[in-house]
Amino acid sequence: MEKIFDNTEIAFALKSDTELERAYFLFKLIESEPLVKIGTAVTNFALKAHLPVEGLIRSTVFDHFCGGVNENDCLTVVDKMFTKGVSSVLDYSVEGKEEEIQFDSALEITLKTIVFAKERLAIPFAVFKPTGFGRFALYEKIGAGEELTESEKLEWKKVEERFDKVCKTAYELDVALLIDGEESWMQDAADDLVAQMMRKYNKEKAVVYNTLQMYRWDRLDCLKKLHEEAKKEGFHIGMKLVRGAYMEKENNRAQEKGYKSPICVSKQATDENYDAAVAYMLDHIDHMAVFAGTHNEHSSYKLMELMAQKGITKNDKRVFFGQLYGMSDNISYNLAAHGYNVAKYLPFGPVRDVMPYLIRRAEENTSVAGQTSRELMLLKKEKQRRKL
Repeated sequence: MEKIFDNTEIAFALKSDTELERAYFLFKLIESEPLVKIGTAVTNFALKAHLPVEGLIRSTVFDHFCGGVNENDCLTVVDKMFTKGVSSVLDYSVEGKEEEIQFDSALEITLKTIVFAKERLAIPFAVFKPTGFGRFALYEKIGAGEELTESEKLEWKKVEERFDKVCKTAYELDVALLIDGEESWMQDAADDLVAQMMRKYNKEKAVVYNTLQMYRWDRLDCLKKLHEEAKKEGFHIGMKLVRGAYMEKENNRAQEKGYKSPICVSKQATDENYDAAVAYMLDHIDHMAVFAGTHNEHSSYKLMELMAQKGITKNDKRVFFGQLYGMSDNISYNLAAHGYNVAKYLPFGPVRDVMPYLIRRAEENTSVAGQTSRELMLLKKEKQRRKL
């Protein structure tokens, strides 16, 4: 397979020299774990103390990793990326809400993004987080098989109604809908609910997509079990495959509570698990659709090779590559330049509300070996190319 991901001219074609310098500066900061910890603490303090730092955050880390404060604000970025063939997934990245009014607000915003996607070729997917529509503790209780109180039963009914309203709207407008994965101890309840939505709305093709976090050693079996159900009941499977985002938290909780960690024993085991799930889905592509969310070059090449072997065209809508905005442009833009379907997750929301997402992003970059150094190496290479 031709190596395409080291072409920095294509990767950073949309970045001005100033934006390139800003990206280099940010990843230099993120490379240092102590600086990330200090920066996180200072930012949290400043926001809680209502100090006027939103402008500074907006012009640095926010603008690098986010599309805007609302969906309309994102359109400049959406249109710009699409000139290079890279699509967008508008991701309302407000986390950790607990009240019904906030869940209803997230529902309305998600419905709005589905309509937005219907009207724009550049936005092929909508997305939401399960905990955007209901309390984390409620999912956890249901997943553990605990008895709900009467008020909790009513609360869960509202969660189901929110899911159904969004999935029904996506189905009626023919917009693919990604549902994000979260921590393992709330995921069972979310998985069951998403499977219900697939049974209902994925009869003709995959409209509703769940997420499998492949750093969990049980996820491939979970996919195979769902496939058996799909074959019997006659529905299609849509799945976003990612490695995962809560490793430290998962391992710590397993240790504290004395159960076997759900996380694969090594990075290599995770990589093998991820690639096996991709291969399984491509083996059954007639009844599946895959959104391969990965920043891993090796996995991307493997998927490209499999598509070629199986005669799946590069622009087959059942196969999308996905990366986060502000990261791995070398993968996204080079894939798009070679005719593959690519979509960037484009987070948006009020600066203050999106900070937990941005902090998680910085911490993940610090903890993932090689991720930040690769970004820096590519940015440095492009800076040198431009000087020459």
